[in-house]
Amino acid sequence: MTLDQIDFKLLRAVQANNRLTSEELAELANLSPTACQRRMKRLRAAGVIEGDVSIVSPKAVGRPVSMLVLVSLERERADIVDRFKTAIRSTTEVMIGFYVTGDADFVLVVTARDMEDYEQFTRRFFYENPDIKGFKTMVVMDRVKTGFSMPIEM
Repeated sequence: MTLDQIDFKLLRAVQANNRLTSEELAELANLSPTACQRRMKRLRAAGVIEGDVSIVSPKAVGRPVSMLVLVSLERERADIVDRFKTAIRSTTEVMIGFYVTGDADFVLVVTARDMEDYEQFTRRFFYENPDIKGFKTMVVMDRVKTGFSMPIEM
């Protein structure tokens, strides 16, 4: 899909605030509200916009502890990697998961109520999984920046 300047304007706007009305978007893009709705629908259908989310405060929902976890698999076989990807997707404590190169195979962002809760998670998710060679945990001391905005330039 080829994106033009108007698409980029719309993407920048909805990244900053996905609750903008069609009228507000139309004013930013110099289009009619109907034309903006069509473009936004096309961007969603093409997968350019993957989702519309709200960023929830972890403290507000009782999950103030976050960790970055580096995970190494026993073997890097396709079936093992696919199984672990499936486990990541179906585990609510894992907020973000990346399949990476380097010293680890995966980097996870994990949330917990407290360290005891995280320990229970590690027992269930890592220790009971024979495909896991090892994992290293880094506890987040301060959430400095949160978001999913991408730099959008043409």
